[in-house]
Amino acid sequence: MITDEAESHALGVLVHRKGGTTLPSMPTFPTRHTERIHGKQRLAAAFRILALHGMSYGVGGHITYRDPVLIDHFWVNPLGVDFSRICVSDLVLVRDDGTIVEGRHSIINGAGYAIHSSIHKARADVNAAAHSHSIYGTSFSTLGRKMPPISQEACSFYGDHELYAEYGGAAVGTEGECIATALARAKAVICQSHGVFTVGHTVDEAVFWFMRMERACQQFLLASAAGKPLEIDHETATLTQKQIGKPDLGHFGLSPMMTRILAEQPDLLE
Repeated sequence: MITDEAESHALGVLVHRKGGTTLPSMPTFPTRHTERIHGKQRLAAAFRILALHGMSYGVGGHITYRDPVLIDHFWVNPLGVDFSRICVSDLVLVRDDGTIVEGRHSIINGAGYAIHSSIHKARADVNAAAHSHSIYGTSFSTLGRKMPPISQEACSFYGDHELYAEYGGAAVGTEGECIATALARAKAVICQSHGVFTVGHTVDEAVFWFMRMERACQQFLLASAAGKPLEIDHETATLTQKQIGKPDLGHFGLSPMMTRILAEQPDLLE
């Protein structure tokens, strides 16, 4: 049995640095306009990160960032621009009714708008949402089940993700609202035969959860091909989720990849 003392100790030693300091906190900004610039830069970089990991595919996939100045608007990628080529100047600002109000591109993914706008409307705490037609996430979604706690990565989502099992084709009509409803208060939803959507307080957090869920899906599919994966017990899975499934850890988790892409591809800031 894991005691409260053991849980506290485990949480305390998860991050250990000289001086006993903890992880950097979520970023803060002097003005909303400064926050907007930072968020757009992270959003452009996030697309490049997904491309670097093979998660760019045709015209499918989208990441959104709620505008901190106009909170009923969000930034999103234009339709038809590969993730690997997206720059800050490519991003499109969309009002919650679907009207494009800023950006040099005139078309966005309609299904992406339907889903992301519904999520942003339903969740005031969500400032970013991520989705792509990634190989493992999409493959796992065809099983019509939640992610079992078979690995540390999978435990990040234990009790903190949902299943939308009513696939109704491309997201038109009320499909986006149904997905947002299925997501509820969780940080991820597996949409049967479609793929995975993840959300976060920041772009970094939402994208890191997406990449971690993709890894968990890959692990499950590989382990299942070799045999029957053993599930981690409820108590340990719950503890692990508390250890590594928190927003600040999700945000910080993308830092190595974010630092790399900004250093190697500074043109994304254009």
